[in-house]
Amino acid sequence: MTSRTLRRRLHHGDVDGKRREHLDTSGVGGLDEPLLGDYSYDDRHSEECTIADVWDDERKKEQLHWALLFSQLIAQWAQWLANIVIGSGTLIGRFLPFNFGARNEHFDKLLLPSLSPLQEERLRKLQLRLQIPFDRSHVEHQDALKQLWRLAYPERELPSLKSELWKEMGWQGSDPSTDFRGGGYISLENLIYFAKTYPEAFQSLLHKRNGNRSEWEYPFAVAGINISFMLVQMLDLQSGKPTTLAGVRFLELLGQDEMAFDTLFCVAFQMMDAQWLAKRASYMEFNDVLKSTRMQLERELALEDVASVKDLPAYNMLKR
Repeated sequence: MTSRTLRRRLHHGDVDGKRREHLDTSGVGGLDEPLLGDYSYDDRHSEECTIADVWDDERKKEQLHWALLFSQLIAQWAQWLANIVIGSGTLIGRFLPFNFGARNEHFDKLLLPSLSPLQEERLRKLQLRLQIPFDRSHVEHQDALKQLWRLAYPERELPSLKSELWKEMGWQGSDPSTDFRGGGYISLENLIYFAKTYPEAFQSLLHKRNGNRSEWEYPFAVAGINISFMLVQMLDLQSGKPTTLAGVRFLELLGQDEMAFDTLFCVAFQMMDAQWLAKRASYMEFNDVLKSTRMQLERELALEDVASVKDLPAYNMLKR
């Protein structure tokens, strides 16, 4: 089977473990379902694997499987202990583990702190940003796309808004505006913020300078759109007030820094690339890498000594 046969649009629903694959026929919209697929690739992997290679891959998969099971077990025990400390107060609530798959209203109410006026305002502004779709006819949005090119390639001439050169940045086609269907305008803002605030890290990821890279790499720009979408899901930002543990902790960080979401995007992108290299991943494994990135972010956000995004252990990977 050739790589062309395998090419398809992958919906970001895979991040939640739900397999949904179909051709997208929607038009431009807000932050909904970014896609990763339809990316050209030369079929350079036709050589057959040796038996030793197959067994080596199986051993790695088994090791990863047990590592994930162990981390999930630790997370469940941690949540059980938390339930005992701030649970319902009954003997059953204190000494028996809750059903982790079900929502406990009493636990949620205890978990959710009251927001300060500053947190309320910053959350409102962030949620307004999430509602803005990318509009190719909007001059401000066109200018933002041009700004991203200038930040990415300061020594090169700016191409037209429809050009094959955009593929070099990791857009799926010659017209980048078609890739914002699911990510919205905020994903472009995230990329610009990354390029301006952490230019060294941005350039390193854009040009894939670190590590032994796959011959079928993830497309940089489209990966950024998917990361923005993943963060919105993880932090539960499209509900009135976040109710997930990661979302509640993020509200604390937002109270300290209005740009917490944009900075977290930079951390997540750097973390995703590190996971990519550690797993020796290839294009079709991108969603699995994104799942691992989300899990690691959730663990770091749960750390007690994290008072700002810059306190996250993964923040140290960013280079200005």
